[in-house]
Amino acid sequence: MTPQGFDVEELDTSRPHPARMYDFYLGGRDNYEVDREAAQQVITASPEVVDSARANRDFLRRAVAHLARGGVRQFLDIGTGIPTSPNTHEVAQAVAPDARVAYVDNDPIVAVHAAARLLNTGNTAFALGDLRDPRGLLENPEIARLIDFDRPVALLLVSVLHFVGDADDPAGIVAVLRDALPAGSHLVLSHGTYDFHPEKVGEAVSVYRKATAALSLRSHEAVLPFFDGFELLDPGLVRAPLWRPDGPEPEPEELEPIGVYAGVGRKA
Repeated sequence: MTPQGFDVEELDTSRPHPARMYDFYLGGRDNYEVDREAAQQVITASPEVVDSARANRDFLRRAVAHLARGGVRQFLDIGTGIPTSPNTHEVAQAVAPDARVAYVDNDPIVAVHAAARLLNTGNTAFALGDLRDPRGLLENPEIARLIDFDRPVALLLVSVLHFVGDADDPAGIVAVLRDALPAGSHLVLSHGTYDFHPEKVGEAVSVYRKATAALSLRSHEAVLPFFDGFELLDPGLVRAPLWRPDGPEPEPEELEPIGVYAGVGRKA
């Protein structure tokens, strides 16, 4: 049984799931044949997806470390996916051992892996939940137990909003979460885009239509409003490797395959 009471034997693995496909892109083994087949179709159509997934993961690591160094001690990671080290709590707690991290995902299989890898300290929690029900997430007892919404929180929406279609009002979802955060909180967000390889994304989008969540890639102009109510930190909303790189700024050829925007905003 998982922390949320799901029996592994009852889980439906007949359709690919974005979290497990992402695990495959990152070279992980926590996926099923149906996930590998779908992910390989995406890679064949758009090989850049592997570089984008890795760049996205590196952005998460840099952003979490930056916020932890700046004094943030609470992290709400929604759409966490299959745990891939270093995980959010590993990064945050390496800087601040008292940092608290609540993970959320809608895949019960992620909950199984969370029980084994993420819930190893008193400062971590996992909740099954759907981003499309933000008020339900905020009221989840696991989140409420760990996260104090009277103190600054880093809200992580890393590569998850592109699985929320326009009909589900992603901007409205972010607004509900934003309004629950006190001043001094941050939004850490990344999002897939068609701005750089529009001729290759069609097949990828088609593959995800058969998965448990369709893919809604968006332009820079469409992603930027998700930061309404936040002040973007430098360098703004940029391709993921350009957000405060550890070393020299990436060369154009290194950026060429990356189809992910990333940014961090602060709520005043």
